[in-house]
Amino acid sequence: MIGLKGTLNIIDNSGALVAECVNVLKQKVNNGWGSVGDEIVVVVQRARPVSAAASASVTAVKVRRGDVRRAVIVRTRKPVRRPDGRLIRFDDNAAVLLNNKREMLGTRIGGVVSADLRMKGWGKIASLAPKVSPYSPPARLLT
Repeated sequence: MIGLKGTLNIIDNSGALVAECVNVLKQKVNNGWGSVGDEIVVVVQRARPVSAAASASVTAVKVRRGDVRRAVIVRTRKPVRRPDGRLIRFDDNAAVLLNNKREMLGTRIGGVVSADLRMKGWGKIASLAPKVSPYSPPARLLT
């Protein structure tokens, strides 16, 4: 669960490395805590340095330190209970940056993402990830 001032690793190739959560969007039930698949507003704390050659190229760094962007949470350290009883927990908190149209800012994702993203409407992020954590459907769907 990610709250105010929580830090997240950015796992896409947008240029940001670490971001800090400043707002969890549309969360009235959990009192401002975000989990996997929730949209948040972040401030970029660390970004890749911009070189002169990179700024002229097409694949230039898209964000700088201090930029305020939207992001979607893809991994959390807080354990999440799956319907079959397993607990899924990751080693870090991670997110992917979005633009104002809710499209990914980067073109690649580096690292594992949670399978819960697909259920929450972020199928494109799950399909671009090199690995998706296993998901088990609820028991009522198996019968």
